[in-house]
Amino acid sequence: MSGKRLELLPQAERDLKQATVWYREQGGEALALKWVASASAALRHLGAHPSSGASRYAHALNIGGLRFWPIHGFTYLIFYIERDTHVDVWRALHAQRDIPAWMGEP
Repeated sequence: MSGKRLELLPQAERDLKQATVWYREQGGEALALKWVASASAALRHLGAHPSSGASRYAHALNIGGLRFWPIHGFTYLIFYIERDTHVDVWRALHAQRDIPAWMGEP
């Protein structure tokens, strides 16, 4: 199975970069590298298996096709929509945030 290419939307890129900086500041380079490896593994998984994410927030946010996948070892969720040819990655958010409010940010 070849998988689908991922397109990280600008806010998703910012989310991932901000989390990397936070983990580096809080736990040092080793923790930041672990975060990057876990986030990268989650993104690879989504490219290979985009239908595996949960759709719990799709109805609450009225965003058809919205799914999320956890980043292993961290309390973060990657929000995305599978398209015919690719996967749009919308956000990477801490699971204890107000997800509907954060998803509405520009």
